[in-house]
Amino acid sequence: MTQQRVAIVVQRYGEEVSGGAELHARWLAERLLPLAEIHVLTTCAVDYVTWANEYPAKTTLVNGVTVHRFPVDQPRDWAAAQKQTQALLLQDHSLFDEIAWVKAQGPYSTALLTAVRQSYANFDAFIFFTYLYATTYFGLPLVSDKAILVPTAHDEPFLYLPVFRPLFHLPRAIVYNTQTEKRLVNRVTGNNGRAQDIIAGVGVNLPEQVSAERFRQKYQIDGPFLLYVGRIAHGKNVPELLEDFQRFRQNQKDPLKLVLIGKANFDLPTHPDIVPLGFLSEQDKFDALQAASVVVMPSLYESLSMIVLEAWLMGRPVLVNGRCAVLRNQCRRSNGGLYYTSYDEFSAALQQLLSNPHLRQQLGRQGQRFAQTEYHWDTIIHRYKTLLTPETP
Repeated sequence: MTQQRVAIVVQRYGEEVSGGAELHARWLAERLLPLAEIHVLTTCAVDYVTWANEYPAKTTLVNGVTVHRFPVDQPRDWAAAQKQTQALLLQDHSLFDEIAWVKAQGPYSTALLTAVRQSYANFDAFIFFTYLYATTYFGLPLVSDKAILVPTAHDEPFLYLPVFRPLFHLPRAIVYNTQTEKRLVNRVTGNNGRAQDIIAGVGVNLPEQVSAERFRQKYQIDGPFLLYVGRIAHGKNVPELLEDFQRFRQNQKDPLKLVLIGKANFDLPTHPDIVPLGFLSEQDKFDALQAASVVVMPSLYESLSMIVLEAWLMGRPVLVNGRCAVLRNQCRRSNGGLYYTSYDEFSAALQQLLSNPHLRQQLGRQGQRFAQTEYHWDTIIHRYKTLLTPETP
């Protein structure tokens, strides 16, 4: 039997890209190599704010995966895009307005979409990541009978836009990260009852060695700290986390820092206990997880938080925003952390975690067992193998 040829279509791709869906795509591509010939079709963008072309438009190898990069037609004006999005959500508009918004949000690449259409016969399957972006919205319909959608959907206003509803009926299969995500999409889009749809999730690649002491020495961080990893953006609800933390420090005498790992797209407050480190390597990130007292995720919209899984695999408890159904349910299923829905709950939960080392250890162990069982790569790749294996007549 000839080896399957699979194309993964995603808005950004590369070791410099640390976003959740993009990291998910890269890890999956690398893990699928023993099963199929894997190609990635992506843009030349690195920065999701501007979609500016930074990579050269050519074919390269990234950790054994063949990556084809295509230029974005034009960069995004973030301020103008935010105004357009606000107008779309708050004012009456037409379906044509929504389609124009998807194209303007981007990244829109005529060359990429042409490559998807022209390579239809060259691939057995096309795996599209994230329903929200133009690469999926305009690319998936071109190869719908061979398309597998990994929507990474969460309960956000965009999911309810009529423009996206048909997208969830087109692919031959949809791969959800959690049962919560599947129920949400089924309810909003009415696409339930599809036989091939599965829940697969994502695994986590761990470094061979981690060292909390190495992290503390390298970045000169002493004492307990709360750790946030990810995009430092309004969309991740980080401003609320910063406000909650500063208020917590005003009311507590014991030392505590908030360490932020990731690129910030707004000005951070100047505070002696807020430590922004910017983008770090995977090794430094896992060293930080090992050193952290608690890992925090304030986001309101998640389909599956990669950093929460990484924290659990490192045996660390998490403190998550309970207003996000996925995060709340993951904590309940795993018993790997606490959740909050207000500042008072944030303060009480954080104080409880910081004052009780035994509780932190117990929650961390329980989260670790959950992540190892539910999100082990062997389990996930087996699910994809079943999906990608051609049916025999």
